[in-house]
Amino acid sequence: MRFSAATTAGRFLPQRLALRVEPLLGRIDAVLFTADERGEAGRMSVIAFSIRIVSAVIAFISQVLMARWMGSFEYGIFVLVWVTMVIVGNLACLGFHTSVIRFIPEYRERGLMDELRGIVVASRLFVLIASTIIAGLGALGVWLSAPWIENYYVIPFILGVICLPMIALSDLLQGQARANSWALFALSPTYLIRPVLILLFMALMLFAGYAADARTAIFASIAATYVTTLAQLIGITHRMERQIPAGPMKVHFAQWFIVSLPIFLVESFFFLLTNADVLMVGAYMDPNDVAVYFATVKTLALVHFVYFAVKAGVAQRYAQFTHGEPERLAAFARETVSWTFWPSLLMALLVLALGKPMLVLFGPEFTSGYPLLFLLVFGVVARAAVGPCESLLTMSGNQNICAAVYAMTLAFNIGLNVVLIPMFGLWGAAMATAFAMIFEAGALSFTVWRKLGIVMAIFVPAKGAA
Repeated sequence: MRFSAATTAGRFLPQRLALRVEPLLGRIDAVLFTADERGEAGRMSVIAFSIRIVSAVIAFISQVLMARWMGSFEYGIFVLVWVTMVIVGNLACLGFHTSVIRFIPEYRERGLMDELRGIVVASRLFVLIASTIIAGLGALGVWLSAPWIENYYVIPFILGVICLPMIALSDLLQGQARANSWALFALSPTYLIRPVLILLFMALMLFAGYAADARTAIFASIAATYVTTLAQLIGITHRMERQIPAGPMKVHFAQWFIVSLPIFLVESFFFLLTNADVLMVGAYMDPNDVAVYFATVKTLALVHFVYFAVKAGVAQRYAQFTHGEPERLAAFARETVSWTFWPSLLMALLVLALGKPMLVLFGPEFTSGYPLLFLLVFGVVARAAVGPCESLLTMSGNQNICAAVYAMTLAFNIGLNVVLIPMFGLWGAAMATAFAMIFEAGALSFTVWRKLGIVMAIFVPAKGAA
């Protein structure tokens, strides 16, 4: 007999109370147990949401400890190097980590097992080779540019590129797991296991007598990244082998690359847009300012993860609905806007209330970033108010126009940073980020309406934009 929250409440709660909560519990049952696409997407979003909650707590605790152990200057160096490596590692996938979410469900539904086997293996080999080449070029570029780089950044950046192949492969494996709706396999390695291992390895190295500096933190990150990604590779490969029968492979690399390239541009612009403020602060200001700004941004993780959790759960369902089901796609897309906005708004209010005590944990000098939260939160909530528009555009074949929107937004953001940071310091970075996110939300929502006829805005009726 299947468990039902509504039935259980009827048994154990007073009748009047059970009747009041029955509609809410019915929705919970629909998300947890319904076998249709909506139920599966809802379950994945719930799992992703839960993982991101735990991840935000783990990340916050680990960053607090790292800042306390290293001090703001060394912590700022580590932050800039690690953020750069995560960005470049993601970009080194060249869009394949997202395009597999589109192709794997399509090949499975059409029974194209040869193509399915082909894209699983070929995408891994391609990403591993491409990221290794990029890592080598990156190390060479840092070494050649050493005379023009602050000397305290040179060695940490050269060490950091060692992580790139494993970061890229992990992002691809996450995409393959998402394509199969394996939320735990997709998100746990990156968001739960890796940060815990970084903290553990850092603590062990400090206990062994290594200096509490950025280099030690990067060595800990290298070890954690390799252990996590290799374990993820073994787990996902084993699970796929049980579902995909052995047989020949067909490789349509040119087709996959053509589709992945504009997705790569979208992801590139999105990742750069998400982290441009930290990079620009690093370019204009010293590591202490980078540390304060990064700690402030990290306190917003409780708001950000709602958006990313929903995005992780719905992308493959968008891809399925785009094949001849416009009404279902429109209804589902509109529903996902509510999934992102209301929890994000609640989390934003919580972060504003608790932001200062949270920043104190990093160290007394970090509280100077608290006022920035009131500005940054507007951009985060604006993005949540239109839902995962970029996933909808990408999965519906409109990745080119989506890339153009992100290119404009990134140029807008960088231009604002160049002008505002020298004038207003960290306030300038916060203003540039908030204005760029508001611009991004409006442009993406308008593009979805123009291309698909779907209104993606929380307070606008379905026909309101027509």
